[in-house]
Amino acid sequence: MSQMDMNQQNNKRKLPPDNMTPGNEDPLKKKNRFNIYWTYGIILIAIIGYTLVKGVNSSGIETDQQKFYTMVMQGDVEKIKTIRNKKLVRIFLKKDVLTNKADLYKQLLNDKEDERKYDAAIHSNPPQLYFNIIDDKTFATQMSDFYKAHPEIPQVVDSPDDEGEFFGQVISTLLPILLIGFLFVLMMRKVGGPGGGGGPGGIFNIGKSKATLFEKGTRVNINFGDVAGLDEAKVEVMEIVDFLKNPKKYTALGGKIPKGALLVGPPGTGKTLLAKAVAGEAQVPFFSLSGSDFVEMFVGVGASRVRDLFKQAREKAPCIIFIDEIDAIGRARGKNMMMSNDERENTLNQLLVEMDGFGTDLGIIILAATNRPDVLDSALLRPGRFDRQISIDRPDLNGREAIFKVHLAPIKVSQKLDIHKLAEQTPGFAGADIANVCNEAALIAARKNKDTVDMSDFQDAIDRVIGGLEKKNKIISPEEKEIIAYHEAGHAICGWYLEHAYPLLKVTIVPRGTAALGYAQYTPKEQYLYNTDQLIDQICMTLGGRASEEIFFGKISTGASNDLQQITKIAYSMVTVYGMNDKVGNVSFYDPNQENVFTKPFSEETGKMIDEEVRKLIDIAYQKTKNLLIEKKEALEKLAKELLVKEVLFKSDVEALIGKRPYEEKKLLDIPAEELTSETPPTTMPEELKNPPQI
Repeated sequence: MSQMDMNQQNNKRKLPPDNMTPGNEDPLKKKNRFNIYWTYGIILIAIIGYTLVKGVNSSGIETDQQKFYTMVMQGDVEKIKTIRNKKLVRIFLKKDVLTNKADLYKQLLNDKEDERKYDAAIHSNPPQLYFNIIDDKTFATQMSDFYKAHPEIPQVVDSPDDEGEFFGQVISTLLPILLIGFLFVLMMRKVGGPGGGGGPGGIFNIGKSKATLFEKGTRVNINFGDVAGLDEAKVEVMEIVDFLKNPKKYTALGGKIPKGALLVGPPGTGKTLLAKAVAGEAQVPFFSLSGSDFVEMFVGVGASRVRDLFKQAREKAPCIIFIDEIDAIGRARGKNMMMSNDERENTLNQLLVEMDGFGTDLGIIILAATNRPDVLDSALLRPGRFDRQISIDRPDLNGREAIFKVHLAPIKVSQKLDIHKLAEQTPGFAGADIANVCNEAALIAARKNKDTVDMSDFQDAIDRVIGGLEKKNKIISPEEKEIIAYHEAGHAICGWYLEHAYPLLKVTIVPRGTAALGYAQYTPKEQYLYNTDQLIDQICMTLGGRASEEIFFGKISTGASNDLQQITKIAYSMVTVYGMNDKVGNVSFYDPNQENVFTKPFSEETGKMIDEEVRKLIDIAYQKTKNLLIEKKEALEKLAKELLVKEVLFKSDVEALIGKRPYEEKKLLDIPAEELTSETPPTTMPEELKNPPQI
């Protein structure tokens, strides 16, 4: 992809809706749905309000019959209401009586110490009191005699609302019970759900899917223009999106929509980013969740969430479902019975049924991502479920350059910055690594109070990301420093004079990280096949430090521990994986699926022969390395002494000391010394070389 094409893609951004202004929230209105919690709140408020009103205004202030006579004699009683069923007399006083005769009535009232009730009685209209009738017949006789003696007093009014008062009492008693029963019924319905205790809408919505829905109109800030270095994978995914937009274009020829696509690749290569771009570009609903969202401590919840997810998807079809890290629920069943998990397997079984079972529907496409495809169940990977496996590997040189351009767009970089050189210096970097390098470079430049980010900042960022933090204050004795200098010079000389070794970029004795006391940085070639000579030269270059220590000091140190680990892996891979040994023959014991975890796929005699051949291979390479360093002893010593003075030597410095490299490539990375500050560890290899079978 050319730089002009990349710039055009980077400039393509989705315009916000017309009614959206920068900084405002998405104007897409959510559908108004009934929420049961509003019902709970309204009922609770009603109960509290009823209780307060009933408790404050309905009862009034209690008095007694003798004091009632005093109120009647004072001429303050406006109306009397007798309720026979409760044997209760309600007294309604004239307006402002309690206020004008406060001192008198505080003596007449039994609840005078309760200021709240007294204030309520004062403000009621008319003021209301009550007293209990001990004997209603005696009370009627007494009141009859009382009124004959005092005709000016209003007569007692027997209430015609006895039945109403009785009904009100019944309501006041039954209403709390009815409300509690109603809440209990609602809770049981929520607990039970349509499908029982574990169904959707079950206890506290635990069976509901946790998927995030992106519908048409939802603003997603990622689109295909932000995805660089994944051209082939992007084409595959864009075809799926185009199928949902224009299905007739494909069905007219008899084609069928793919059921699913599995994004496979190492961590940080852009699988989730590609899915985000699909959500940003697709004009159909997009459900996003991770594999761990199905897992819960309760039995049956995972399968319930799968059912609920596909139920929502069918309502929104055509749509896309994206499951990130699907290996959390998609691991192969039955391989390790000791570590089996019935809940996870039930979730996987439900997912298999929903993807391609008896009652599946069209219009739902499943996207999934994982960096462990080897552990997935074979039923999940078959055609009809995941029809396509889209490989997303670490980017090559052109891909890294395109990714750098994307991540450098928001950064103020120097005009002299060479993005192609940055891509050459970062072999094996994934997209996330490159993003981290760009961010670290910007932070380093800001720390130095620079206006722009230049090449030296990116060099420091690469060293910081890969090699670790520079240990400027680490105290190293002169004797140890001399050993480190000759050790690193041995690596550099071997890399300089071996034909198939990687070109040297720089060498340093500055400690960095937790354990590295110094190392040489090389520029590996972009290649996928390695022959025997190349691997042996790689072993020799790695052994250069140990051989140099033995030649100049007559003894060896622990500084070559990491070197020995690397050459052991390479040597065992040559013998047991690639068939590069005449005695062992053209056999491979590589077991990517780990089917022979507890047993070795070869006999004890073969294992002994493998060990012998590996040791013989390393011994031959070590002797070859010693012979080379003895031959170039003068150059090695000159390089080591210069390292003790400068601590960091670049390719140009090495050329000035010992001359040009005999096997110079046509296109080698040549970076001026003033643009570099430190070095990074060497290079990348195939995964089989890094992780050979354990012999």
